[in-house]
Amino acid sequence: MKRDHPLLPFALALLAVGLFSLMDALMKGASIAVGAYSALLLRNGIAILLIGPAWLLTRKGWPPRAAMKIHATRGVVAAAMAFTFFWGIARVPLAEGIALSFVAPLIALYLAALLLGESIQPKAVGASLLGIAGVAIIVFGRARTVGWEGETGWGTASIFLSSALYAWNLVLQRQQAQLGPPIEVATFQTAGMGTVLLLFAPLMFELPGREIWPTIGASAVLALAAALLLAWAYARAEAQALVPLEYSGFLWASLFGWMFFAEVLTVPVIVGVVLIVVACWIAAPRKPPEQTAA
Repeated sequence: MKRDHPLLPFALALLAVGLFSLMDALMKGASIAVGAYSALLLRNGIAILLIGPAWLLTRKGWPPRAAMKIHATRGVVAAAMAFTFFWGIARVPLAEGIALSFVAPLIALYLAALLLGESIQPKAVGASLLGIAGVAIIVFGRARTVGWEGETGWGTASIFLSSALYAWNLVLQRQQAQLGPPIEVATFQTAGMGTVLLLFAPLMFELPGREIWPTIGASAVLALAAALLLAWAYARAEAQALVPLEYSGFLWASLFGWMFFAEVLTVPVIVGVVLIVVACWIAAPRKPPEQTAA
């Protein structure tokens, strides 16, 4: 059997991050046009139509109660996380929003200690302070250059909230990986998100015009394709080698922000993201976690 090129997992992981960033750019445009809630609800509906049949064809039974409890919890957290993120990036530059979201792994360290009983290493404390410094530079840089006029401040706060929820999502993801295969995890997360979002439809849903549907549909396909590419890559290379590639999302977001929204990077954002990435690198474990690809 022909072996894959050793660099192929890295190339596909890099491509996957780019596809996720392109999806974020498309969802930013859709959120501006029709609102973050409506864009997210419709994207979620398209995603469940794509992944649901795959789970039905491969499932070996209904998940046990313990797994369903985690699935349900993650569905609620993921719905709030996604909504607050897309609502936020509709009001701040895309690259800046991605940069602020990089603090999630640092927050996850403390949530894992609180919820899973994991110990916090001394280096993680120092890394957290460095990450906070990076965030402060980005936030005060924006306040100094363009101020907090309009909804900019609320957008930044929304991304912070999304980052905290994403950190919780990472902890739940670790628990989920031990209870079900990746396709089950993805299916029930998508279904759980849809259920939560539907509760607010009578108050928040706005049917988009026909010109927005291709954008929302493409974002659903991009998200699914990126997830599959990452699953393939993480099954063939160590997590500690692939995780740093996720920070390339800032470069992709900078490119797509410039292409689609004429957004320009500022010096405080560049300095801040460097500090945040270095902090995450310091805090990251040096041994790959034993978990299934998701």
